[in-house]
Amino acid sequence: MDPTMIQQDPTHVPLSPAQKARRINMNPDLYGTFAEIGVGQETVRHFFRAGGASQTIAKAMSAYDKDFSNAIYGKEPGNRFVCESRLMNMLGHEFGLIKERLNRADHPTKKFFTFANTVAGSTFERPHSGHGWIGVRFQTAPDLPSNDVIIHVRLHDPDISLQQESIGVMGVNLLFGCLMHHTEPDTIMTALYDNVSRHVVEVDMIQMNGPAFNNVDNRLLSLQLVKRGYTDAVLFGPDGQNLQASEALYKKNILAIRGSFRPVTKVNIDMIMNGYNMFIKEQRVDRQNLQVLFEITLNNLRSDTGEVDEKDFIDRADILCSLGQTVLISNYQEYYKLVEYFSRYTKARMGVIMGVNNLIEVFDEKYYRHLNGGMLEAFGILFSRDLKVYVYPSRTSASEEIMTTGNMPVHPRLKPLYDYLVFNKRLVDINTFDPNVLHIFSKQVLDLIRQGKPGWEELVPPYVDNMIKDNRLFGYVPSPVPKANA
Repeated sequence: MDPTMIQQDPTHVPLSPAQKARRINMNPDLYGTFAEIGVGQETVRHFFRAGGASQTIAKAMSAYDKDFSNAIYGKEPGNRFVCESRLMNMLGHEFGLIKERLNRADHPTKKFFTFANTVAGSTFERPHSGHGWIGVRFQTAPDLPSNDVIIHVRLHDPDISLQQESIGVMGVNLLFGCLMHHTEPDTIMTALYDNVSRHVVEVDMIQMNGPAFNNVDNRLLSLQLVKRGYTDAVLFGPDGQNLQASEALYKKNILAIRGSFRPVTKVNIDMIMNGYNMFIKEQRVDRQNLQVLFEITLNNLRSDTGEVDEKDFIDRADILCSLGQTVLISNYQEYYKLVEYFSRYTKARMGVIMGVNNLIEVFDEKYYRHLNGGMLEAFGILFSRDLKVYVYPSRTSASEEIMTTGNMPVHPRLKPLYDYLVFNKRLVDINTFDPNVLHIFSKQVLDLIRQGKPGWEELVPPYVDNMIKDNRLFGYVPSPVPKANA
């Protein structure tokens, strides 16, 4: 997918920032504050220019000086200023002041809101380093609790003025969506890119919390970000809450396993357990600073019709989350793109666990014809990083020979490159595997579940079979209980 191509609803007609700001200003029941730090001091400007701001804006401020910012909102761990915790402290502080300083009896119909952002711009020296947090805390009725919508953005244009303008417009889009379309989360997401270019701003995290979003699954919001082309990869944790990569992966050792996990089988667990045990023994791996990721590509989520099956995705996510795993959804078909993504956030040692059949595909030149440097360019990206690939063996039947890196087919033209990687232990066999699970494939297990045939319970980890049955996952239908004879 072209990262600049965004899938939008063809029926959606975007309003200009001035139109959105004017509609908010003309609503006598909306009243709130704006707090902006860094590059993000542009959103409130649209509301002042639109006219009628005096009945909407209680206060607009920018705690630009770091010492003043800390004095107002408190000091963050590591003395950071562009982070989620700073944004949440800004929202909490400013929204609390509205409720404290305005007598509800004098404003019985007002729905309070707070808009906040903290953004660091990119530079010519570091053109892709800019990022920031933008959030809205708002009421849907005067007597109801508040709700939050939080996004994280990455800035890709080195022109600081263009960054400022784009952040200002996206801020207007977010606030307008929250205040006017809070019953339609899909519309909030669609309108984020009204009058904003994906070339300049990438949205790689979104979270909606509060009573207005009780029916919203934030994992589906993550999936939508990738599906719509807003970003190429998203994370969510075991609790189902969306994570931001720069927070979750920063300077960490990363161990990733790619699969369909439809469902998780005993062979998946054997792969991750044995690969993990090998990885933590590496010299440059800190067990206390390790992030394990179960990665599912967007292609793996597509049904036979080519559409992404959201119910099927949630079924997989529920099982992985119940096993305590962090899930990565990506649009990276090639492994070198995945490793390049990890390299944005860490220089520590990384590991990838893959089956030997996947490794055969990695050495297929047809996947690299779009690169000027072909396969060598892709492998340069892969192995110029501190990366180890742990290769899990394969066998389709008990009578077949087990295939490892020692006997997998490699084209003679590529054999010297392959031998180099094996000799330097960049490709390492997982030798402590369980030979009794090699015959298990997720597709066969899925077919058994959907056909209502017995025996699949023995092919998945303990507890997973009960979860599939109890929650009717993957199309499971219990066998009818035969009626007793009269």
